[in-house]
Order: sequence, then structure tokens, then C-alpha cells
Amino acid sequence: MKRRTFTQLTGTALAGSLLTNNVLASALTPAKKQRVAMVGTGHRGLGMWGVEVLKEHGSRMEFVGLCDINPGRVATGKKMLGVSCPTYTDFDKMMKEVKPEVLIVTTVDATHNEFIVKGLEYGADIVTEKPMTTDEKKCQQILDAEKRTGKKVKVTFNYRYSPHRQKLYEMLRAGAIGKVEAVDFHWYLDVHHGADYFRRWHRLRQNSGSLLVHKATHHFDLLNWWLESDPEEVFAYGRLDFYGKNNDFRYTNCRPCPHKSKCAFYWDMTKDARLMAIYADNEQHDGYLRDGCVWKEDIDIFDKMAVQIKYANNVQVSYSLTTHSPYEGYRIAFNGTKGRLEAWIKEKQPWEEEAFDEIQLTTNFGKREIIRVPNNEEGHGGGDVRLRKQIFASDGQDPYRQAAGTRDGAMSCLVGIAARHSIDSGQPVKIGSLTSLQPSATRGV
Repeated sequence: MKRRTFTQLTGTALAGSLLTNNVLASALTPAKKQRVAMVGTGHRGLGMWGVEVLKEHGSRMEFVGLCDINPGRVATGKKMLGVSCPTYTDFDKMMKEVKPEVLIVTTVDATHNEFIVKGLEYGADIVTEKPMTTDEKKCQQILDAEKRTGKKVKVTFNYRYSPHRQKLYEMLRAGAIGKVEAVDFHWYLDVHHGADYFRRWHRLRQNSGSLLVHKATHHFDLLNWWLESDPEEVFAYGRLDFYGKNNDFRYTNCRPCPHKSKCAFYWDMTKDARLMAIYADNEQHDGYLRDGCVWKEDIDIFDKMAVQIKYANNVQVSYSLTTHSPYEGYRIAFNGTKGRLEAWIKEKQPWEEEAFDEIQLTTNFGKREIIRVPNNEEGHGGGDVRLRKQIFASDGQDPYRQAAGTRDGAMSCLVGIAARHSIDSGQPVKIGSLTSLQPSATRGV
């Protein structure tokens, strides 16, 4: 064999051997896990963004730090998650020491901006619970920080991901009712779920921005997403006529309450071991009562709200939110140039066996059609699982534009903020007057 041929053959064999070894080594070496930290270790954080994320995506990510203002709660959270990372009550110390790639923000709404902005400045991308924030100044801080740092904020609108709402999006995009002209959207919180907001920190406007921001940001985001346009002007009414001072007796919280026998809203928190461990066992650290009285006189949020929204593409929306309904769910109707698309969704209870939600399509001069969408998944109809997959295991595909960033987060909470200002002032509020964002008639269509 000639020397040149021998050299070529042995060189090729060696290269092949090295390539094979590298492939084998790569297969045997675990992929690097994403370094994740969380601030706010309450029920939502530990559940939706803790236990469930670890269960579904623990091979891709790891918690490197947990932070909460309550030292007992963050220690409890660590035990519940079964992780070995350090815990903190000092947010800056955590960020400096563990240097996470991703920060999950699940604190009280009014503090989101503080942790989002600082997190971005420390070099982390952000995953934040909705609402993104509670007023226009804080919203602008977040927009400016994202632009300044080059890092990204993802807002967790799980409602976009449920099959029923996705089907509505598909039908609207396909022109099932022609051009949408108006929407009727009415959301009902029942006397269990609705009342719970008035027990917790949400009852104070300084914490939640009111339910027009905390809860309705979900609904306004759905509207923005379905209509693929930005809100332009808002006018609203709202009052507190049921909870709070609208009762002749009250106490600090349910557990020691002397009025248990006559209060229809008495809630026995001791039956929920998880909530007792997270909150009741750690009350001594910060005094927070998870089972607060729904009749407290300091409650200053609205319990009934009606909002008119004009969109930049001239769609008109009538929206309402009721917080003491006998059932939980919503009614929505899209009125278009070729027909009407509507749904009446009553949230399925654990003991019910309904396997689908219905959408009714009625065309002008035509017939009525009922479309059934399967509803047999847990976690907001499967929306939670799909959202977490988009965040922690995305394949880069987003055919229904469900992934949400700061513009989505801003435009949804700004509707609630504008509605709150309108109720206080009695005047309509222009969305474009609140931040540097200006409404667009079309959004990436």
C-alpha cells in the first residue's frame, strides 16, 4: 500500500472513530439544565410553576433559588418542591449568588414590576404571572427595562391555550362569521371562587389593582388575541355593593370567627392541609391571613364591573364581571357581517362528567351549527400543560400566536387600568395616553 493511501485511510478511520466517540459521549452526557429561580412561593407559584413544572420538565430545568418575604413560607415551599436549592428572603442576594437564566415572578401583583425590572437587569429572562403589573407607570418601567437590557419577558396567559378558546380563534381567523363588528362578553365568578378574592390580598386595590386588573386581564387578553387588534378607548362603571362593608357583621378571619354558624361565606381552611402548611403555619412571620373575612371594611375593590371597549379596528365590546354568581363561567358572542359565533361555558366541577364544550355558529340567512370541543383535561381545560410546554420545551412553533410578551401583557392590563381610571373619573380613557405603546388596528396578522 502506498504511504499516501495508508495515511488517507487511517486518517479517515481516526476521524470516524472520533466522530462516533463524540456522538456517544454526547448521548451519554446529560443536557445542561436551564437554571431557574422563583420569587413568590405561595399557592400559585408552588403549584402551577413549581410542582407541575418539575413533573413535566424536570429533565430540562432546575431550581437554583427560591425567594419570598416570608421565611417560613419559602422554607415550606422548598420542602413541597423537594429541591435542594438555597432559599432567600433577600431578592438581590439570591440573584447575585445563584445567577439564574430564568426568573419566575409569582408575587403580589403590585410588586411584579420590581422583580421583573431587577431580574432583567441581573441578566435573566422573565416568566411572569398575569397581570404583568397594576398601573401604567409600572408598565412603562417594564417596557423600558426589557428594551434596555435586551432580555425577554413572557406573560403566562394560560387561557389562550385551552382547546375551546383556540377553536374560537381558528374559526374567527377562517372568517366563519365574516368581519367581526361587536362582541358581548360576560364573565361570572361564583360565590366560592369569586368570594375567595375578597378573603385574600386581592381585596385591596394597592395589591391587585382591582379585579379589573388581576382577574379581567385574562379576559381582556383573550379579546385582544381573538380580535388581533389593540384596545383604543375604555369607559367603565364599577361598585362594591355585595362584599366588604355591605353586611352587618364581620371578623378578622374565618377560623376564629364567632359568626360561623350564620355566615354563608364561612370557609374552613383547616380542611385543606396544603394551604394550612403554606399560609396558616407561617402567619407569625408576616401576619397574612389566607382566610380573611369577606366582609372586612378595608375592602376597596369592585365586586361588579361593566366595561365598554373600542378597538383600533372599530370592533366594539361590551364586557361585564360579576363576583357572586351562583355558577362559574362565561357567555361570549362575536357578531360579524356574515353571522354570529357564541358560547356559554359553565366551568366543569370535579363531580361533573361533561366531556365537551359547545360553540354555536349561526350564519345570516343560513342554519345553526353546534361544534363540540373536548373538555376532559385538567388545568383550565389543558391550557396549563400547553402553556408550560411552550415556555420550557418549545419547538419554536406558534401557529395560533399564543405565546405572549410585554406588548400582550401591557395591552391586557392597560384595559383594566383604564377601566379603573374611568370609574374613578367618570370619563373615557384613551389607551395611548397611558404608556408609550400606541394601539394598532392589526397585530402581526
